[in-house]
Amino acid sequence: VQLQASGGGLVQAGGSLRLSCAGSGRPLSRYFMGWFRQAPGNDREFVATMYWNGAPTYYADSVKGRFTISRDNAKNTVYLQMNSLKSDDTAVYYCAAASSTPSGTNAERSSAFYEYWGQGTLVTVSS
Repeated sequence: VQLQASGGGLVQAGGSLRLSCAGSGRPLSRYFMGWFRQAPGNDREFVATMYWNGAPTYYADSVKGRFTISRDNAKNTVYLQMNSLKSDDTAVYYCAAASSTPSGTNAERSSAFYEYWGQGTLVTVSS
């Protein structure tokens, strides 16, 4: 499967953005889907993940209550709705897909679990 992330941009603190991850080659409904981000000088970190059928979903504590991961199987697209954005949310955001079942505690929060990655889309939040 190929992934194409889009929707990043410049937004003021408190604003919202919706990122999209469009899949091609295979239906994304067959995959665990995740969003990660990487700020300059930092490691890539987990943001959100979703099971094949859309539930359950898990979020990093830093985004819980502000971000929502969802999917539209008809459009073969996964979304990350980001509200109440903060300057700390500034990063390149990546979508990722995994075809296997996670094993071990919080395996789906590890970047190593995911086999396929999109190219990343930059989100800049100005304070």
